[in-house]
Amino acid sequence: MGLGAVLVSGIDDPAGWALGLRRLRLEGVVDVVPAAETVLVTCTDATALAALHPNLDAVVPVAVDGSERPVVTIPVRYDGADLDDVAAVAGISVDDVVASHVGVEYVAAFCGFSPGFAYLAGLPSALHLPRRASPRARVPAGSVAIANGYSAVYPRASPGGWHLLGSTDAVLFDARAERPALVQPGDRVRFEPC
Repeated sequence: MGLGAVLVSGIDDPAGWALGLRRLRLEGVVDVVPAAETVLVTCTDATALAALHPNLDAVVPVAVDGSERPVVTIPVRYDGADLDDVAAVAGISVDDVVASHVGVEYVAAFCGFSPGFAYLAGLPSALHLPRRASPRARVPAGSVAIANGYSAVYPRASPGGWHLLGSTDAVLFDARAERPALVQPGDRVRFEPC
C-alpha cells in the first residue's frame, strides 16, 4: 500500500493548525505541510488516513511565534529596484521602508514556489502591497522582496512578481547541506542592513 494524503482547507491559521496536528503525534502521520490557505497531511497508508479523519476537528491551532527556534539573521543591502516605488506607494520615505522592514522579527509561515523560498509573516502593515502588476522574467538570486503581506528572499534566479527591496549574499538553499534550506517553517528571521 502507498501513502495516503488529505488536503485540509478552510483553516484560518494553517501554520498554527499544522503545528497543533503535529503535537497530537498521531500514528501513521508522515508529514504535515502548511501553505497559505491549506495544509497537506500525508499518512503511511489508507488505514492511517482513515484514522486521521476523526481527529481533524480536534486539532487546536498553536501560536506559531517561532519562540522555540533560533533567529536566522539575513544581511541585506537595501538596493532593490523597487525600493523607491514601495516608498512612494506606502507614502513614507525610503529610510522608513528600510526601518520598517528591519524593525520586526518574522516567522516563516510556510515554504513554496521554489526550494528555500520561505514566506515570512510579520511584515509591517505599511508595507503590505499586492504583487507587481507586471512580473519580471528574471529576479536575481538573493533578492529580498515583499508582496501580499509577506517578505521573502529568492533563493535562486527565477521569474517573480514581488517588489524588490534589496539583496543578500546569504545562501538560502544548498541541496548538499545537512539543513538544505536556511529558513524552514517556524523559524524566526531578522533582516539586518549591511
